[in-house]
Amino acid sequence: MNNLKLKIFVVSMLIFNGLLTAQTNYKPTWESLDARPIPDWFQDAKFGIFIHWGPYSVPAWSPKGTYSEWYQYWLQNKTLYGNGNFKGDEIVNYHENTYGKDYSYYNFGEMFKAGLFEPDEWVQLFENAGAKYIVLTSKHHDGYALWPNKEANDRGFAWNSMEVGPKRDLVGELTTAVKKTNIKMGLYYSLYEWYHPLWQSDKKRFVDEHFLPQIKDLVTKYSPDILWADGEWDMEAEKWKSKEFLAWLFNESVAKDHIVINDRWGKGVRKHHGGYFTTEYEAEAPEFKRPWEECRGMGFSFGYNQNEDAQDYNSPKALVLTLVNIVSTGGNLLLDIGPDARGNIPVIMQERLLQIGSWLNTNGEAIYGSRLWNNSFQWSLKGEKNYKPKQHYLGGDVILKQTIDPEPGYAVKELFFTQNSEAHFVILPQWKSEITIRNFKVSNKAKITLLATQQNLKGQQMGNDFVISLPEYKPNLFKATDDYAYVIKITK
Repeated sequence: MNNLKLKIFVVSMLIFNGLLTAQTNYKPTWESLDARPIPDWFQDAKFGIFIHWGPYSVPAWSPKGTYSEWYQYWLQNKTLYGNGNFKGDEIVNYHENTYGKDYSYYNFGEMFKAGLFEPDEWVQLFENAGAKYIVLTSKHHDGYALWPNKEANDRGFAWNSMEVGPKRDLVGELTTAVKKTNIKMGLYYSLYEWYHPLWQSDKKRFVDEHFLPQIKDLVTKYSPDILWADGEWDMEAEKWKSKEFLAWLFNESVAKDHIVINDRWGKGVRKHHGGYFTTEYEAEAPEFKRPWEECRGMGFSFGYNQNEDAQDYNSPKALVLTLVNIVSTGGNLLLDIGPDARGNIPVIMQERLLQIGSWLNTNGEAIYGSRLWNNSFQWSLKGEKNYKPKQHYLGGDVILKQTIDPEPGYAVKELFFTQNSEAHFVILPQWKSEITIRNFKVSNKAKITLLATQQNLKGQQMGNDFVISLPEYKPNLFKATDDYAYVIKITK
C-alpha cells in the first residue's frame, strides 16, 4: 500500500512538473512572450542608474540640448537633433578644430583608457544613492563593445575594450562588483550599429552573423538581471528575429529564470510588446497596463558632455520630484550618469546621487515597494489649466513648473500619492501648514506621521475630504535634503 502511494505521488509530481515546464516553454510569438510575468523586484525597485560610457566619452562634447553619445553620427552625417535650433555642422566644426579634419572617430577607442575606473567604488556610490539596479551600456550605436567579443571585431579591426583602449573587461568587472551587493545588474545593448559594413550592405547577414551571436554571447557570459535593448527602430521585429531570440532567452539561456527585458525589440514594438515599457524624457506616463520606466540624464546628454555647465544640470529637488512624479504614476526612474573617458564619475553627478540617496534614506518607505493609489497626484484648484509643455524632450524644469514654480494662470501638483500594504503616503513638494486631501476618508485608528521628523500629526475628516495640520516649520529639525519633498505617512 505504501509503495502504491509512493508511486502515485511520484507520477503526480512528474505530471505537475511536466505541466509547469509546458507553461514556461515560451513560443516566439508576442502572445506567448508577453505572458511571461515581470518579477516583483522590478516594480519594487523604483530607482535605477543608467551608465553611458564608451569612446564617445573621449570628445565628450555636443551642443547643449543634444546627446553627446551620438557624436559619431553627428560627425559623419553632418546633422544634429535635439532641443534647440541647430545648423547641423556644429559637431563637424568642433571635431575639425579640436582633432583635425582627417581624425577618425575610431581613434577615440585607443584614447578611451578607463584608467581611473574602480568598479567597487562605483558600486559603493550606487548603494549610497539608494539605487536598486543599474544598467550599463555594454555596446552603444557606435558598435564598441565593453567586453571581449569576437563579433565586435568583424568590421575588419578590433573594436572592444579588452583589445582597444582599457585592455579590460569593463562589463565583467562591474558585474562582479555589483553582484557582491543586493543591487541588480542590467546591460544595455544596441541592436543596430550606425556604420557596421554588414548593417549598411546586408541587414539580414548583420542580424544572423553579428547581432544574434553577439547578444547571446553577452547574456551567456554575464547572466544579467536586465537586458535593455535599444536601436531597434529601423527594422520590424520579424527582421531582427527578436521573438526567436526572446524565446531562446526565456527558455534556454543561463538567465532564463531571472532576466527582465524592456520593450525595444523592433520598429513599432515600443510600448506595445516585450517586458516593461520605456519612456525617454517624457512626463508621467499614461495608464500603461505593464510596469514602465522613464530614462533621462541629470543634464540633458546621456554620455558625459563637458559642454554642459552647472546650470544645465537638474537641481536635486527637481530630480527628487521627478522620481516622485514617476513613482506616483506607477513607474521607475532610470537616471543616467556619464563617466569620463578615464572612468571617473563627474563630481556633480556624484553629488546629485548622494543627495537623492540622503532623501531616500529618510523617505524611501514611500517609494520602494509602493504601488499606485487611486490618484497619482492632486492638482490645485487655482489656475485655469494644468501645465503641459510642448517641447519634444522634457527637461527637469517641467516638474518645477508643475509644482513650485508655475507659469502664470496654471495649476500645480500640490500633492503626490503612493501606497503599500500598510500605509498611504502623501508627498508635498513644499511645506504647508495644512493640506487637504480631496475625496479621501481615513480610519479613526490611523496614525499620521511626518517621516522626516517622526512627529505625529493631527488630521480631521471634513465631509469627503481629509485635512492634516502640520507643525510650525523648525529648520533645526530637518536635514538639508528633507526640503526636496516632505512625506506624510497615514497607516491603514
